[in-house]
Amino acid sequence: MKIVHVVESLDIGGLENVVIALARAQRARGHEVRIVCLWHPGALAASASGEGIAVSSADKRPGFDLRALRRLRGKICDDGADVLHSHNPMAHYYAVAATLGRRAACVLNTRHGMGSGRLDARRERLYRFALRASDFGVSVCEAAQERFVAHGVIPADQAVVVPNGIDLARFQPRDEIASARLRHELGLPAGGTLFGTVGRLNEAKQQHLLLKALRQLLDGGVAASLVMVGDGELRGALEAECRRLGLEPHVRLLGARSDVPDLLAAMDVFMLPSRTEGYSLALVEASAAGLPIIASDVGGNREIVKDGLTGVIVPSGDVGRLAAAMKALAQDAGWRAALGGQGRAWAVREGSLDAMCERYMALYARRVPVETQAAGGALQRAANRRS
Repeated sequence: MKIVHVVESLDIGGLENVVIALARAQRARGHEVRIVCLWHPGALAASASGEGIAVSSADKRPGFDLRALRRLRGKICDDGADVLHSHNPMAHYYAVAATLGRRAACVLNTRHGMGSGRLDARRERLYRFALRASDFGVSVCEAAQERFVAHGVIPADQAVVVPNGIDLARFQPRDEIASARLRHELGLPAGGTLFGTVGRLNEAKQQHLLLKALRQLLDGGVAASLVMVGDGELRGALEAECRRLGLEPHVRLLGARSDVPDLLAAMDVFMLPSRTEGYSLALVEASAAGLPIIASDVGGNREIVKDGLTGVIVPSGDVGRLAAAMKALAQDAGWRAALGGQGRAWAVREGSLDAMCERYMALYARRVPVETQAAGGALQRAANRRS
């Protein structure tokens, strides 16, 4: 099959990494895959191109840009497309408009979040109109799908859920040696429970709640430390809060890191106290690392963290419940191991890149002619023989 993914750009971000990973997996299966950026290529474009994935851009300017629409039409249509797969609203309605009269066999869009803005905004109206010329509106979690269908954004007969997946080979279960090494490198206490979180330091992630809960834990005589991985506009405020609460000996803000799998392997418990989430890949990655998880009850978190089985779900914004969950896990290493093991098993079964790719390929197959699918299989078999 000829598969074209349309994104706003390939700037650094979760959506963009998912699209590249999906394109890579589809190419490995013998399909011809291209990524077209509506705006500019972005920082991740070079790595995608280096893996043999064709990347181009329409160089859209702010506002309605007819020339960008024409460029987009050429980049999608000139080489043909069996599948037109766009990601998020703007990429979709531009892609559909650009291909009028030259529709691909399968046209679908994936919404990679919960749609946090107003669902009656102009962009959403354009998106709903574009879905009339589409086959599927994909959400990445059940909670998002329920929201979009309830508000009339995605028609119920077009609504499908395909959770995002990760490359499981990058993540190894927690390791005691790695934990001891990281504590030594960071100058953290050797004993106690090492809690951790990964994500942008912003208001939606509510990392300040972790600091307040950690203070309660320490005041109650429970030995613990905390590492925060990620950067963002609230870093200065979080550092000031650490000082105010007297947490400097117990907390490290590590900034953006490229070694997240290694850092996860050194943690004892993963935490995500967000105010809002879609389908959090940070939680999938923590599960793959075999970590017990404490997460807020928002968005798709319950679809990843099974309360009492792979982690603990707490009300968003409730510092007391957050601290209580931390204390319970800190005091029971056996429970931590059991939760983490179940989380790892879930990730292997449900959270892999292969699982995501197979779900999308099955979706494409509902519209793409069988003979076209067979041609993709022939390409894969030829590639396998050459290797």
